Amino acid sequence: MAVRKILLTSDSNIMGNPEPSASFFLLHEKIRRWVWSQGWTELREAQEAAIAPILKGEQDVIIAATTASGKTEAAFLPICSKLLELDHADSCVIYVSPLKALINDQFNRMEQLCEQLAISVCPWHGDISASKKKKFIEEHKGILLITPESLESLFVNHGYSIPGMLSRTAYIVVDELHSFIGSERGCQLQSLLRRLEVTIKRNVPRIGLSATLGDMYLAADYLRPLNSQKVELIISKATGQEIKLLLRGYLEKEPLRDIESENTIIKSQAQHEYASDGSIYAISDSVYESLRGTSNLIFANSRARVETFADLLRRKCETNRVPNEFWPHHGSLSKELREDAEAAIKDKSRPVNVVCTSTLEMGIDIGAVNSIAQIGAPPSVASMRQRLGRSGRRGNPAILRIYIQEQEIEKNTPPSDALRSELVQSIAMVRLLIDKWNEPPRKSGLHLSTMIQQIMSTIAQYGGVTAPQLRQLLCDKGPFSSVDRKTLIDLLRDMGENKLIAQSSDGLLLHGSIGERIVNHYSFYTAFMTQEEYRLVSGNRTLGTLPIDRPVSEGSLLIFGGTRWSVISVDLQKKVIELIPAGGGKAPIFGGQAGTVHDRIRQEMFAVYTEEQLPLFLDKQAIELLREARSNFKRMDLANNAIIRDGNNSLIFCWMGDVVMDTVTVLLHSHKLKASNDGIAVTVLDITPSDLVGEIRSILSSGIIDAIELARVVTNKACEKYDQYLSDNLLCQDYASSRLDVSGALQCLNKIKAIGPSL
Repeated sequence: MAVRKILLTSDSNIMGNPEPSASFFLLHEKIRRWVWSQGWTELREAQEAAIAPILKGEQDVIIAATTASGKTEAAFLPICSKLLELDHADSCVIYVSPLKALINDQFNRMEQLCEQLAISVCPWHGDISASKKKKFIEEHKGILLITPESLESLFVNHGYSIPGMLSRTAYIVVDELHSFIGSERGCQLQSLLRRLEVTIKRNVPRIGLSATLGDMYLAADYLRPLNSQKVELIISKATGQEIKLLLRGYLEKEPLRDIESENTIIKSQAQHEYASDGSIYAISDSVYESLRGTSNLIFANSRARVETFADLLRRKCETNRVPNEFWPHHGSLSKELREDAEAAIKDKSRPVNVVCTSTLEMGIDIGAVNSIAQIGAPPSVASMRQRLGRSGRRGNPAILRIYIQEQEIEKNTPPSDALRSELVQSIAMVRLLIDKWNEPPRKSGLHLSTMIQQIMSTIAQYGGVTAPQLRQLLCDKGPFSSVDRKTLIDLLRDMGENKLIAQSSDGLLLHGSIGERIVNHYSFYTAFMTQEEYRLVSGNRTLGTLPIDRPVSEGSLLIFGGTRWSVISVDLQKKVIELIPAGGGKAPIFGGQAGTVHDRIRQEMFAVYTEEQLPLFLDKQAIELLREARSNFKRMDLANNAIIRDGNNSLIFCWMGDVVMDTVTVLLHSHKLKASNDGIAVTVLDITPSDLVGEIRSILSSGIIDAIELARVVTNKACEKYDQYLSDNLLCQDYASSRLDVSGALQCLNKIKAIGPSL
């Protein structure tokens, strides 16, 4: 793929030098004046490189640069210059964001620039007033800030107006590009952009912005499917940033062992929320001592852990009679509570620590924070890099503290636990971060669930379409190019049988009775699955939401929003839980699952186990835990054996990522073996290592393995929003395309067969 690549390794020219920036003087005079008014003395390298290609307005561009490197300005300085030209005075620019909060934040930033240029800026999402949206519909010019879901609603509710409303679209900017690639939501966005260009009968230059893109060529292929060779890549490599790292290890303890007397009060509570593990007190004490007095982000991986640590840290402030500096932030909290935390950490007049999930990993500009704390293994290297970019600005070092808990090793400790896999995985991820690697975007599957949504949306837009029109619009040059003619026919037949669509006598596809109800419901605009939830209220204030499948009853205690509550009523019909403040409580279970581990991470874990050198970023306890892990790795002889015995079971160590390990698990299921992917190893029940090798040889000698047929073994394939409307044949086809790697699994089993078992 011959993608043109601009690789920048040095700082841009300083404006005012004997050799001033040539790109700067390509900008409109009003833009140059705005830059001078900001006191800038130079353009950053991404900004310098992006001006000329964006101003040309003839090609797609991806700008990949670190967080806080001025990517937004790199795109919008030349874009606004173009809008100031006379022949573009009535043009529109569509900025697509994955987050409403990011739209709000960017609106404030854009207004500072655009109010002096007489360029209108319109934010568009569920919280924006109808009057502001109506103004854009009438004027349809300026900069439109929108989410994929709101763009979907425009096509559904204003389909006939789209040609006039968006006919003068000059650019489409996709922020946080990495967050869309390979996902159902990302496929939805690709489809919407394709439908827009077909509607206005021309291609619109697309500009992608991201700080973490593991494979630029896959990113280019996402931004402009089937024509990625014309995407210009601007990749900034000059970080010049010092990174300080510390990984602290902890052993899980019995509750209240080595705990300060202030915490012994909790033991008398009827519901002791931390009864299973006292080491979290040691972590919260360390976080408190290291971070209090400065502003930091504390990533706790799950909403339940956010609540747990926000509660512990707040109570420690109360015990020490100091103001609380620790605020929770996650997706189940109300908008008001989240915005309170965001405003607090933006206000640099006082120290604030926000305990959060990935909600503050990207998006809104909260300004520089002193450091990042990570409790538990990061979800991915890309995620860790994104989080680390929040600290270390203005020449200061980026600081990352990681806190890892491991179990004490006893006589009956399972081999997987004895290898201390979370610690070793975290070490491997830090090493890959230092090596400047992160996960490449996932390759897309068929995305048939999203295709169902897009078919119904297209019918709403045009009032009806034919099957050939759908194929030309969505498949030929669209995001569903992997869907062949037969698969499309089968899909339409499934939709018809489920009353999502119906066909008129002249061949026009229309909404069926069920499809009509689905499209007319607000939940239609999202391509991903959303869980039904309770609304949590205290008095007249909404605190947030809780998944409806979580057991809650009157009198139960919980921690939410960093505060302890008692449930006084549960309204099942209205789905409302009423709370009052309480002295006890425990963090609720929110559900969700961990991210998928990449092949490269597990291979780096193998290297960590086999080496003798100790990483410099480990504390004393983490060093001891790593030594134990390596000792157990050697005792199990895992450098030379891929299968070991664990009681009546056998463990397969593939040293590959979760997609390959999941596929190995399904292959074993297909041969009537009971197996599960347990992270670092695949556990196979009730079989010896030698018998398991025999089964693996049988699998490998069984001939060509068809991924679609293999998918029939999986019982829980329906995991996307509209999968319930797919026949088993299509569901297997879709599952195989995105979640199975038969080739990788067979290569893995061939290596295992060659190595043999440890007997």
